[in-house]
Amino acid sequence: MTDSSGLSYEGVERQPLREFTERAYLDYSMYVILDRALPFIGDGMKPVQRRILYAMSELGLSAVAKPKKSARTVGDVLGKFHPHGDSACYEAMVLMAQNFSYRYPLIDGHGNWGSPDDPKSFAAMRYTEAKLTAFSSLLLSELGEGTVEWTANFDGTLEEPASLPARVPHVLLNGAMGIAVGMSTDIPPHNLAEVVAACLTLLKKPKATVAELCEHLPGPDFPTDAEIITPADELLRTYESGHGSVRMRARWQREDGDIVVTALPYQVSGSRVLEQIATQMRARKLPMVEDLRDESDHENPTRLVIVPRSRRVDSERLMSHLFATTDLERSVRVNMNVIGLDGRPRVYNLREMLSEWLAYRTETVRRRLTHRLEKVHSRLHLLEGLLIAYLNIDEVIAIIRGEDEPRPVLMERFGLTREQAEAILELRLRHLAKLEEMKIRGEQEELERERKGLEATLASDSKLRRQVADELRADAERHGDPRRSPIVRRDSAQALDETELTPSEPVTVVLSQRGWIRAAKGHDVDPETLSYKAGDGFAHAAPARSNQPVAILDSRGRTYSLPAHTLPSARGQGEPLSGRLDPPDGVEFVAVLAGDAGQRHVLATDAGYGFVVTQGDLLSRNRAGKAVLSVPAGARVLPSAAISGGGEDALIAALSTDGHLLVFGLDELPAMPRGKGNKIIGIPAARLRAAEERLLGVVVLAPRQKLLITAGKRQMTLRRRDLEPYLGRRAQRGVLLPKGWRNVLAIRGA
Repeated sequence: MTDSSGLSYEGVERQPLREFTERAYLDYSMYVILDRALPFIGDGMKPVQRRILYAMSELGLSAVAKPKKSARTVGDVLGKFHPHGDSACYEAMVLMAQNFSYRYPLIDGHGNWGSPDDPKSFAAMRYTEAKLTAFSSLLLSELGEGTVEWTANFDGTLEEPASLPARVPHVLLNGAMGIAVGMSTDIPPHNLAEVVAACLTLLKKPKATVAELCEHLPGPDFPTDAEIITPADELLRTYESGHGSVRMRARWQREDGDIVVTALPYQVSGSRVLEQIATQMRARKLPMVEDLRDESDHENPTRLVIVPRSRRVDSERLMSHLFATTDLERSVRVNMNVIGLDGRPRVYNLREMLSEWLAYRTETVRRRLTHRLEKVHSRLHLLEGLLIAYLNIDEVIAIIRGEDEPRPVLMERFGLTREQAEAILELRLRHLAKLEEMKIRGEQEELERERKGLEATLASDSKLRRQVADELRADAERHGDPRRSPIVRRDSAQALDETELTPSEPVTVVLSQRGWIRAAKGHDVDPETLSYKAGDGFAHAAPARSNQPVAILDSRGRTYSLPAHTLPSARGQGEPLSGRLDPPDGVEFVAVLAGDAGQRHVLATDAGYGFVVTQGDLLSRNRAGKAVLSVPAGARVLPSAAISGGGEDALIAALSTDGHLLVFGLDELPAMPRGKGNKIIGIPAARLRAAEERLLGVVVLAPRQKLLITAGKRQMTLRRRDLEPYLGRRAQRGVLLPKGWRNVLAIRGA
C-alpha cells in the first residue's frame, strides 16, 4: 500500500486514534499502579524500594558490615535494576532510613538523613553512608532459598526478585503512601508484636472476624509518641472497610507553669506548629500566651515550650484551642489499597489483608522447605556415593590411577550416578582419612532426620501452619517492641470563642450618619464631640466590650455583626461599613447595638410597632446580614433602646411627633427573635397613612432613670413620679404633653 507520495506502509498497523490513545493511557496507568505507586501485599514494597534493598544485600551491606557511600548504592540500583532518576531513587532510600517516617527503618543511615522538622533536608548522596538494619533481614534472609520468583532486569543481563520473602507482614508494619492514576494508597504503620498476635489468631481461627483481630491489633502505631484519640468503634469501622482516618494529638505536660509539648502527630513539623501559634499571637488571638520556645535537641527530639501569661491561665482549655486550630492535632488518612497476589490492586480490610499475606507466607515457607528438601536429597545421594568409595577406597584409588577416564569405570563398577562419581573424583587426599567414614555416617543420620521432618511438615497443612506460627513468634520476640502511640479516649478539641481570645476592655462604638464606624476606648466618651467628615455627623453610639461582637441595624430592619476589637480607632474618623458589609442598595445604617448574648433591646419603627430582642438574635455571620425587624411601607426604623440590668420594674416611654407620651411596663412588650412586633402606642391609622403623626422615639427607663425631653433649646426632665399622669397600657393613645412642649425634637433617658 502506497500513498500519493509513493511511500510504502506495508507492515504498519493502522488503528483509530481514539483506540490508540485509550490503550496507551491504560498501559501508562497500569505501569504507574503496578511499577511505581502501590505496594505488593506480599512484601509491602514498591519496585524501587525492593531494588534498593536487593542491591544493598548484593553489595554485602548487612547490619554487621561497614557502611558504604549512598552514591554507590544508588549507582548500583540505577545501573542494574532501576533505570530512572537518581534523586527519586535516593529519596526512596532516605525514606527507609528515617526513624520518624518508618516505624521499623530498613536502612541504617550515617550522616544527615533529614529531620522531623524538614524530612527533605538530608545531605546529598555523595556525603551520606548507609547499610541495612537488622530488621531488613526479615525481608532478605530467605532470598536464596528458592522462595520467590526471579525476573530479568531491564536489559536482560541480570535477574532480580519479583518480590521479597517477607517473614512478617511488612505491608502493615511500615505502611505505605502513594498516588497512582485514579487511585492512591495510605496504609499507616503498625506494631510488630500486635500484627503478629493478629496473624497467630487468624492461623488458629481462620474465620475470625475483624473485631476479634482488633482485640490484638487495636490500631496503628506511628513512629512518634503522639496519642491516637480516634474512638475504638471508629478504628474498627476503618479496619472493616479498609478506609477511614486516624486522629492524632500531641502529648504535653506542665513544667514549672510552662506547657511542654513532648510528642507531635505523625509527619507534623515542630517549626510549623510554632509558626501557627505565633501567627495567632501576632493577630492578638492568643492573649493568654506570653512566649514560645523550641528546646528540641538530640536528647529531646521534640520539646516545644509554650509560656502562659500567668498561672491563672487554664492550660486544658488553652491546649484544647491549640489542638483545634493548629497541627498539634491532625488526622491521618487510611486507605489500604495494595496489589494482591493476583496482581490486581484493591482495597483490603484487615482480615482480608492478613489472610492473603498468610497465604503468601505459607507458600513461601512451603517453597523454602521444598528447596531445602531437594538440597537434603541431593546431599544424601552424594553421601551414599562417598560412603561406597570409602568402603572400597583401595579399588577406587587403583581405578583412578590406572584409567584414563575413571568416571565411567567407577559408575559401572560400583553402580554410581554421574553426580556421585564426580563427587568421588573431586575428593581431596586429606579427606581419605579413616575418620571421614564416621563423619559421613553421622551426617547421613542427621540429614535423614531432617528429611523426615521436612516431608512430614510438607505433607501436613496443620504442621505447615505451626511452622509459620513458630517463626512469627520468634521474629516478634527478636524484633518486637512496645507500642509508641498510645490509644486514649479524649474529649473533642474546642477552639476558644473569639470573646475569650480578645482582651475585655470598655469601648464606645460610634456610628455616623453616613455609615462610618469606629471604636473609642472607654465608656466616658461624648460621641457628639468627635470629629466627622464634612457633611457627616453623629448618628448613634453604644457602650461595648472589645471582646464582644456588635450589631448594626439598617433602615430596612436588617442587622449585621462585626467584632468590636476589629473596628478602627476613634483617633481617626473610622471607616465606611460598606467596605466590610454587603447591605442592599440605598439603605442607611441607623443604630449600633452591643452587649453580651443575653443583652435585650427594644426595636421599633415610627409606625408605632416594636418588640424586645436579645443581642444574640441580632448577630449574623453573613456579610449581607439578616432580616430582623419588618418595616411597614412608608415607615422608618427608629434607633434602638437598650434594656439595662435585668429589666425588672423598667418602663417604656413612647412619644409621638404630635406630643402624645405613653409610659407602660416593659413586660407588656413581647420578646421576639424577628418580625414586625406589637403596637407600642395607639396612633390613629388615618394620621399614620397621612403621615401626620409618627412615633418619635422609644426609651427604656430603669427605676432610677429620668426622662429627658428636648424641644428646641429647652429641656424637660421627668422623674419617675412625674411620669404617673402618662402611665397606661401598651397600644393606648397616651397623654398630650403640656402646651409649648408638643413640638418635640428628641427624648432620651438619663
